[in-house]
Amino acid sequence: MNEGADDGGGAGGAARSPGCGPEGDGFVPSALGTREQFGEESMTRLIRWMQKHKIPLDASVLDIGTGNGVFLVELAKFGFSDVTGIDYSPSAIQLSQNIIEKEGLSNIKLKVEDFLNPSTKLSGFHICIDKGTFDAISLNPDNAIEKRKQYVESLSRVLKVKGFFLITSCNWTKEELLDEFSEGFELFEELPTPKFSFGGRSGNSVAALVFQKT
Repeated sequence: MNEGADDGGGAGGAARSPGCGPEGDGFVPSALGTREQFGEESMTRLIRWMQKHKIPLDASVLDIGTGNGVFLVELAKFGFSDVTGIDYSPSAIQLSQNIIEKEGLSNIKLKVEDFLNPSTKLSGFHICIDKGTFDAISLNPDNAIEKRKQYVESLSRVLKVKGFFLITSCNWTKEELLDEFSEGFELFEELPTPKFSFGGRSGNSVAALVFQKT
């Protein structure tokens, strides 16, 4: 069970820690690089899943809360040619742009977007990926429950029918995520994540699930 899961999936109290994405969350730019909890192993886990299920390299992929853009770089290096990264913060997008330019990659699109109020142009994606943005929304003290509902609605708008949503969370258990995304999505697969043991109890410190839009 994730730490803080005992609160029943409420608005996210002090027990919940910040998201585990390489950018920390989708709302605050970070130049600190990849977080230890979501390192190369976790990025590889998601890409391996995409390869395992033979996701076409020209499938449209959206990275929600891209932060420093490191995951976009990995996707492009694996051959994915239609990848888009969005972030609430213009400075995060600028950071991503600088990193992508240094890597010499030209097929990555970056946009400043508030995912809770996405532009109409943001639509038609085959794959959406979240590595900490939903966690960050859960920590927002200003009406987090409503914001989580907005997130699910936005996801439904931007993702194609039968499209896949890959979410990695440090703050929500599998069961809680199933509840949060129960409307319009069904669980496709649970991805293996590192386990921990403490005080005679064991569990997963990270939940990684694949949903499919119905």
